[in-house]
Amino acid sequence: MAKVVNKKSSVLAASAPGKVPKKGAVKVADESGSRNAPLINIGIDREDRAAIAEGLSRVLADTYTLYLTTHNFHWNVTGPHFNSLHAMFMGQYTELWGSTDVLAERIRALGHYAPGSYAEFSKIATVPDVPASPPKAMEMVRILVKGHETVSRIAREFIPVAAEAGDDPTADLLTARCTVHDQTAWMLRSLLED
Repeated sequence: MAKVVNKKSSVLAASAPGKVPKKGAVKVADESGSRNAPLINIGIDREDRAAIAEGLSRVLADTYTLYLTTHNFHWNVTGPHFNSLHAMFMGQYTELWGSTDVLAERIRALGHYAPGSYAEFSKIATVPDVPASPPKAMEMVRILVKGHETVSRIAREFIPVAAEAGDDPTADLLTARCTVHDQTAWMLRSLLED
């Protein structure tokens, strides 16, 4: 007897163009809900909502990791650029902190639980954890440039998945996040130029 394969599910599981692969085959987007609540009917099918929640979970994990790194650098920066970097890092970590709530609430609106522990984030984040020993000020800047560019790449990779599913709110959210991360990376990179 021939095995019947759900084409849509197998496409989501593969690394097809426009699909965000799971990092290390870790499932992050567990579906929420109960028997008492009506089924979600927002015009995006269940498999697409799961794929979108998976991508948003990765963006959330990277954003939270970058938030922690930026906050750490705010606390630990030293040297002749202390005042300007201390203030700049505060503005950046404040923006990142606010964005984590927006990302997590979008995951919930799609009917999935948002990851929210260090253990979960460490499994799915692409942005490396903050260095154990605080680096010099300009190395902090370099690390943050790379972090913002990484989050932007991950978010940008996933915009077509949301758009293809007709999830304009998520596509718009990810586009806005790319704008913030691209601009922040540019501003930080400018500090490193001669």
